[in-house]
Amino acid sequence: MDMQLVAEGFEFPEGPIAMNDGSVILTEIKAGRLTRVHPDGRKETVVETGGGPNGAAIGPDGAIYITNNGGSFTWPTQDGLTIPGPTPDTHKGGYIQRFDLATGELKTLYDSCDGRPFVGPNDLVFDKQGGFWFSDHGASTPDGRRFGALYYAKIDGSHVSRQRDHLIAPNGVGLSPDEKTVYLADTQLGRLWAFDVVEPGVLAPPQGFAPGRSICNLPGVQFLDSLAVEASGKVCVATILNGGITAFDPNGTVEHYPVPDFITTNICFGGPDMKTAWITASSTGKLYKTTWPRPGLKLNFNA
Repeated sequence: MDMQLVAEGFEFPEGPIAMNDGSVILTEIKAGRLTRVHPDGRKETVVETGGGPNGAAIGPDGAIYITNNGGSFTWPTQDGLTIPGPTPDTHKGGYIQRFDLATGELKTLYDSCDGRPFVGPNDLVFDKQGGFWFSDHGASTPDGRRFGALYYAKIDGSHVSRQRDHLIAPNGVGLSPDEKTVYLADTQLGRLWAFDVVEPGVLAPPQGFAPGRSICNLPGVQFLDSLAVEASGKVCVATILNGGITAFDPNGTVEHYPVPDFITTNICFGGPDMKTAWITASSTGKLYKTTWPRPGLKLNFNA
């Protein structure tokens, strides 16, 4: 697959959004900002968010909603590459932010659920009703792993609910084309989970010991990051160590598309036919684009 370098020099890019004007807005987790990348590769800062902006998505009101991990990583370097390290002692938790593209207002929408602070919000996706599912990745501490969770929230600040708890390292989140399934990639397990939606914002109770249905576990040591869904229903998950994008069919079969960065973190789709894929290569700080073999699923909202 031909990979075209669009821009470079980012500080751990993630959360790409393919905008209507042909630009891409992405997060820079290490730098604590959102950046717009124009089709010619020119970059401009959209907003300084602070913390660690991880995922970003356009809501029904045209604003950008941001899952901010609150600075839950340290940033060691290895052979000139940027690597996300353990959670620093200064980390106090993460939050959900809303940035108004028209007015420039940035505000925190949520920082807790039922009185329990978030650890490290990571990724999000909007459903047709205008609410959003988001993952909390948890964090690594000297005493062990702090569990993550899967949440659902409304954009007016009136409702956030914890729909699955005690997950190891929930990362990328997406919806099936019919929105009857929430997909969640677990980084540490190398596993893609599927959860059945019984009504907007509500998951079916888990059956047995597992929190959901396991679509597939990748063999060996492969970590999963953020994701996007194809129009066909395949789930394209950025893959770490085996750097690239792994496309999971809901039947459990997979295919891998290599990217020249062993920490490939995210993918989004756009273009007239939804076959242009933008991919964040984070340890090298680059944004690539390529023609995907199948069209991506058009998201519910854009700006």
